[in-house]
Amino acid sequence: MSSSESAAPGKPGIAARWTSSVKSAVGTAAEARSRVWFTMSHGILNEVYYPRVDQANTRDLGLIVTSGSDFFSEEKRDTTSVVRMIRPGVPGYRVTNTCRDGHYRIVKTIVTDPERNAVLQRVHFDALQGNRADYRLYALLAPHIGNQGSNNNGWVGDYKGVQMMFAERDGCALAMACSEPFLAMSCGYVGASDGWQQLNKHKTLAECYAEARDGNIALTAQVDLEACSGDFVLVLAFGPSPAEAGQDARAGLLRHFDVACKEFVDGWERFHKRSRSPRTKDRAETDEYRLSAAVIRTHEDKGHPGGLIASLSIPWGDSKGDHDLGGYHVAWPRDLVESAGALLAAGHADGARHSLHYLMVTQDADGHWPQNMWLDGRPYWQGTQLDETAFPILLADHLRRRRALGTLRPWPMVRLAASYLVRFGPVTPEDRWEEDGGYSPFTLAVEIAALLAAADFADAAGQAEVARYLRETADVWYDSIDRWTYVTDTPLCRSSGVDGYYVRIAPRNVDDDVPAAARLVMIRNLPPGTDPVVYNQLVSPDALALVRFGLRSATDPRVVNTVRVIDRMLRTETPAGPVWHRYNGDGYGEHADGSAFDGTGVGRGWPLLAGERGHYELAAGDKDEARRLLGVMRAQASSGGLIPEQVWDAPDIPERNLIKGCPSGSAMPLVWAHAEYLKLARSLEMGRIFDMPPQTVKRYGRGQTACNFAMWRFNHKIRSMAPGRILRIEAQARFVIHWTCGDRGPTQECDGVDTTIGVWVADLATKLLPPGSEVRFTFFWPDADRWEGTSFSVCVGAT
Repeated sequence: MSSSESAAPGKPGIAARWTSSVKSAVGTAAEARSRVWFTMSHGILNEVYYPRVDQANTRDLGLIVTSGSDFFSEEKRDTTSVVRMIRPGVPGYRVTNTCRDGHYRIVKTIVTDPERNAVLQRVHFDALQGNRADYRLYALLAPHIGNQGSNNNGWVGDYKGVQMMFAERDGCALAMACSEPFLAMSCGYVGASDGWQQLNKHKTLAECYAEARDGNIALTAQVDLEACSGDFVLVLAFGPSPAEAGQDARAGLLRHFDVACKEFVDGWERFHKRSRSPRTKDRAETDEYRLSAAVIRTHEDKGHPGGLIASLSIPWGDSKGDHDLGGYHVAWPRDLVESAGALLAAGHADGARHSLHYLMVTQDADGHWPQNMWLDGRPYWQGTQLDETAFPILLADHLRRRRALGTLRPWPMVRLAASYLVRFGPVTPEDRWEEDGGYSPFTLAVEIAALLAAADFADAAGQAEVARYLRETADVWYDSIDRWTYVTDTPLCRSSGVDGYYVRIAPRNVDDDVPAAARLVMIRNLPPGTDPVVYNQLVSPDALALVRFGLRSATDPRVVNTVRVIDRMLRTETPAGPVWHRYNGDGYGEHADGSAFDGTGVGRGWPLLAGERGHYELAAGDKDEARRLLGVMRAQASSGGLIPEQVWDAPDIPERNLIKGCPSGSAMPLVWAHAEYLKLARSLEMGRIFDMPPQTVKRYGRGQTACNFAMWRFNHKIRSMAPGRILRIEAQARFVIHWTCGDRGPTQECDGVDTTIGVWVADLATKLLPPGSEVRFTFFWPDADRWEGTSFSVCVGAT
């Protein structure tokens, strides 16, 4: 082996890619002072995050074994891997990787140092054929610092005389060191001069390059197996500078591994002791419960308490590059609230409270939250989803009802969010799956529940008029649910043998009182070759939110009909139990041949939806079926208990590792799915839905609340109204309404009244108008001193 001080050739290397999203493990220390998170798949470390849980800094770190002459074996491709938690619910791992050809075995224990920013791996290498001296062992690290594989710098160096390999980019650095000095070290460009290329070709580091800068790089170091007798500790440390990363790496080496491991375990055991223990004798259910609580906590940022990301993964990451910086390691307010609710179910009111405080901090000035965001609140995607503005209100209300708000005073946040909902709802620009917008049963259910919860906050704040307006708006939207989203006499009705069903989403028309059944708009963005689907034949388990949030009984005939259609169109049986698709025509999933989703594909089954169906079955009185579905979620998890975003529900494709009923290539773990598992377990203990808001049940459960208004606004025009109602005109600026009944009636004037939450309203005296009457009106805008210039009309329909 030769050595060189030169820079590596082949700059900048091939285009950077991430790695598998199907994680076998995720972990971090329970202590806040250690700001490092790691993931694993195929028996090796994948993305390691620092200093925030939304900032990945590596692609992977694995071992390569050679003979130095004719044998080459890569740990992540050529071994059979078994991953086990150190203890149930403790996200530190013992990993056994056995060479498929029987040459060697590698056993690793992996934790993060609770006192510093470092991942520790204690490694034991066994020669199963021949002697240890017959093998050479190399650590291969691919830095992707700051969520980016390009423009990384790497070099060979030392910290205080301890040899290390370093990488840095844009104010973040890492250092890799070993308890036994490396025999050789080299930096190279991936696909050109990296260590993998040399080891695969020469079975040794034929050239050792001192540095590789401004590219997609890899760092390779040879472990001295003979000097350490096959036992060593490999440290990967991080800091804002190479010196600080090097310092934490050396500190990790000087500390006894067993001491760090014990502190790691003790920290997580303290977390679980503060948890509410599940009341079950089923060991598998208890273990998954503890694991789910740990998974949720592992996805919380330590510098932004309460900031929970969706997943420490990038779906189909091995096909994604620097264009997908965020993957799922950003915060979705909806997912965050679902996860915070699960912490509350597990007895961690403090964790849920931290999440509410985080949401209070990151709320935009106009009252909404970004569709998803980096932990500092900057938007990642640019969409808007109204359910993501409604969910934080429900979290605040849940904490209030449990007397767990502590010193938080969330009314200002709630008021702003409610203002945004009444100004821009009920039509959402995009549904909860980030796709076509319109009238969504799921979003409507969340919005209505949130408005009623916000009204309770308003009452407590002494703002009775605001509370009244919020409840009246909720009543109008509640009264319109069926008109907007329930269809009858469609081809799907007839073929399913039902009178009607709730659609997944009904597109918005210019005149928003057109019944959903009349909206024959074709859905776009279907997978190639898929037959066109009209919106009124598009169904989704989302409709079950009407039950989950207390707006419909589980035995309501309309809901029962919808469940029948959902099962016919979206349910698939697998060896692990049933799965449900998000909706018919879904294109988010692998292609039929198993290749990765690339903007098109075929939607697959979601374990999350089995949990939501379990909540529906519990509400319907079938506790046994609800418990069975809790078990289905476990059965569809990985061997280590991680619940994926999707499972493969087509015939097996073993060469792509796609097995029916097992995780697909989407995100794993999906934190929302683990949250649903926890909440379903708690709901089963209670015998009722844990997170059902009581306000909706109280106001609408027995049909005792009548809707007295028909609502017209510029973003929600109506052209007809039921007799006996007050026509409420709304706008987002001060106005005066001039209106008449018919062509010859006297002109009346009505001033808009400021609700103080961004909406002015004028209630026209239309309650006594007979059917067939026509109300005509126009606006004068005092602040602009101008007339609208257009007249509008609303007809009073028949009873």
